[in-house]
Amino acid sequence: MRSFIHTLPKVELHVHLVGSAGLDTVLELARRHPESGVPAERAELERFYAFRDFDHFLEVFWAVQSMLKGRDDVHTLVVGLARELARQNVRYAEVTVTPYNHLADGMSADDLLAGLDSGRAAAAALGVELAWCFDIPGEKGLAAGRETLAFCLSERPGGLVSFGLGGPEAGVARAQFAPFFDAARDAGLHSVPHAGETTGPETIWSAVRDLRAERIGHGTSCLRDPALVEHLVLKGIPLEVCPTSNVRTRQVASVETHPVRQMLAAGVVVTVNTDDPPFFGATLEGEYLAVSTACGLGPAEVARLAENAVLASFLPNDRKTALLAEIAEVVTGGSAGADSTAL
Repeated sequence: MRSFIHTLPKVELHVHLVGSAGLDTVLELARRHPESGVPAERAELERFYAFRDFDHFLEVFWAVQSMLKGRDDVHTLVVGLARELARQNVRYAEVTVTPYNHLADGMSADDLLAGLDSGRAAAAALGVELAWCFDIPGEKGLAAGRETLAFCLSERPGGLVSFGLGGPEAGVARAQFAPFFDAARDAGLHSVPHAGETTGPETIWSAVRDLRAERIGHGTSCLRDPALVEHLVLKGIPLEVCPTSNVRTRQVASVETHPVRQMLAAGVVVTVNTDDPPFFGATLEGEYLAVSTACGLGPAEVARLAENAVLASFLPNDRKTALLAEIAEVVTGGSAGADSTAL
């Protein structure tokens, strides 16, 4: 199964750019910016990165964020992500970027955009197509929403496909950001807010009704409301499920007890993703393997997860068709005679 998963052409729909920073990337940034205080020797950095709890995750996340000072740093971060995706045969990824945080830290808009553009070009040379989701850090309020929207509409870099909402959910009502999502959709961007990761189904309902979500980031709590599950199935609204992230942040006890099994059984469109992979010790291949093991999936079901991600992406239809054909070829060649009873 591990070999089969690697061979599958894959798509990632939920990965944060800052949260994608692996050890090699952080070492390069730390040596470039010694004033940051981030360890610049591998052994010490490995200890710094070893996940302890959510507060420690935030400490490491903001330490990485603090080293992103100019276009070269953004380029380094994007290329590091692309190399890791290429290693796992990931062909396309929609990467979440939070411009408000970078600009608030003093980076210029020109530097941020130049780093994203040059990194995206380097990724393409590695065989990985990158697209961007610019998201609002919800905990920073309406000002962050207003400025993120203005940045999207005024700059509109190549590869920008969607508009998101991240950050803590508790106490951050989805509905207050509706005007920004309305304007982003009018400008042709897709709606992909986080919802139901650390709060209940009511947050998902708000994301669907108020923000007209086309996909939901996480959606872990949806099963608490059968009517919501029925709505997600009926409307075909995909969930960007991040199992190891949910375990590490203690939203679920283990991958084995993750609601992904029930989501699949109910007919919800599930896509498998990593969120902040090096921070949580995750890889996309590892997530596929963990879900397949926990849910007892055969090759055909695992391939269906890969197909879900392709279909839920914002790729042009011709690219979707080509990737689906590649997935079908892998299944035909790699699972002949396998027992793969449909869920």
